[in-house]
Amino acid sequence: MESRDQPGVPGQRPGSGQEPGPEHMWGPVQPPPPPARPPAAGPPPPGATPRALAAGLLSLSGLGLGHVLLRRWGRAAVSWAATGVLLLVALPADPDGVPAALVAAYLLLLVLAGADAARIALRADFGRWPRPVLAGALGLLLLAVPVGGTVAYGSARDEAVEQELLGRLEEGDDLVAKAAKSSFLLSAPDYRYALALYRDLGEDHPGSRAAALVPDRLEAYYAAVATPYRAKKHCEAVEPLTHLRTLPGSVGRKLLGDLAGWPDTPLAESLYGCGVSRLGGTGPDSGGKELGALLRTFPESPQAGRVGPAVSGEIRQQVAGLKGAEPCAVTDQLRRTSALVAELPETSVSSLGQQADDGVRDGVYACGVDAFKDKRFAEARQTLTDFADTYEGDGRGKHARDIAVAAEIAEARPSAGKRLPGSGKPGGVRMELVISNGAPNDVEVLYTGPVTGTVKLKTCGSCERYGSEATGAARACRASGTSYPRARLQLPAGEYHFLYKHGTGATAAADSYASGSSIEPGYTYTSCTYVIERDPYGLDLPSLPDLLKPASTR
Repeated sequence: MESRDQPGVPGQRPGSGQEPGPEHMWGPVQPPPPPARPPAAGPPPPGATPRALAAGLLSLSGLGLGHVLLRRWGRAAVSWAATGVLLLVALPADPDGVPAALVAAYLLLLVLAGADAARIALRADFGRWPRPVLAGALGLLLLAVPVGGTVAYGSARDEAVEQELLGRLEEGDDLVAKAAKSSFLLSAPDYRYALALYRDLGEDHPGSRAAALVPDRLEAYYAAVATPYRAKKHCEAVEPLTHLRTLPGSVGRKLLGDLAGWPDTPLAESLYGCGVSRLGGTGPDSGGKELGALLRTFPESPQAGRVGPAVSGEIRQQVAGLKGAEPCAVTDQLRRTSALVAELPETSVSSLGQQADDGVRDGVYACGVDAFKDKRFAEARQTLTDFADTYEGDGRGKHARDIAVAAEIAEARPSAGKRLPGSGKPGGVRMELVISNGAPNDVEVLYTGPVTGTVKLKTCGSCERYGSEATGAARACRASGTSYPRARLQLPAGEYHFLYKHGTGATAAADSYASGSSIEPGYTYTSCTYVIERDPYGLDLPSLPDLLKPASTR
């Protein structure tokens, strides 16, 4: 078998099995096109490392320039979108800033974008790139964009914070100005909220422009709260000044400075002025609360030293007023003043208690006498009886009881109240009046005239009630062998008024009886009490008869 070489294929051994391809054809040879991507394996091309570093730096700016130079437009768009979202959220700058999670996510995205651009650049064709050193320098310069933006944003955010703090300061100023136009009772919530704003600015933001203005605002705050004090409205000023005095405990002396101790003197002056102004008043407050607070809170103050003399002078003035037209009203004032003294610390006004009590005692007596003169006999009797019972050691006690007796008689017989009973014992001859009890019950006889007094007669156990006045007049106190309870009175001559009051053994329907009689010199007088029961069916109530009056014999 014959073997031949193929013509036209030089260097090809027969039987090699290779077929001629286009690259082995005769004619000029064309170079192959460059690969579209870097080879998957093998070392990077020369100079790739600095260029990859430059691409990474360009993408770290957040502008996606590394991917732009690599013509990876989609990846560049991701950087653009992320930067746009960050700017949209961050601008304009506000005090709260950008959420930390968003910043962390953005920084992570920049790092990933830079790493991705560097990775791609290691295998990329750099034929169209500028020099690596120039690209790296540009990347470093562009890093100033996020760094500078961060600095600028921080400054803008700081200014936003300052403006917000100044806004809080202005809010507090507006509240103080509004509160100063009304009473502290109504405006206290506004004052306290404004104070909380000032305190937070001064303590939580000490380096801010707003905090630097807080001291001036606190001075204005104190001036506004103390407006009633400057207007000399002492009672109205007590509560706001007390509020100011408590502020060092909540705001702090360091922030308040000299203001911390300022309210002491104004508060002492207001407590004194308010308390003294209420002395002798008729309102619900007597001044004891304010004066007591002054003596307990500022015992060494000049105002505390003036409390005793002021109250003592008021008592003397009120006692002098007992001689006027309204002693009972003055007595009420004295009682209020006495209650005020009881509220004060004893160590501060030890001598005022007795003075106040003496004033009240004089007032009670004067009030009872005045009630008698004004024909208010029930009031006079009660007042003077209470006086005699309360002040047993007072020398006026006996006269008070005499006036009370005359007042009780005058309730039934007004003519007995034409004049006050005398306070002394009249001289001259006295006549005897013998009063016998012919009634089956106790009897108390009250009398007033030149002398005043009472006498009690025990029950006549064997005596009876009479069916008519005639029977009673004929038989009362005349039964032989009967010992009638009796009393003997020695009375000066003059007009007398009597009141006979039923006691133990009388029915509830029995009436008291009042009468009058003249006691003349040279006579001995007798009187007998008895009870008439006119109707057994109760149509006429039992009573002492009209014929019951002192009888005279020579």
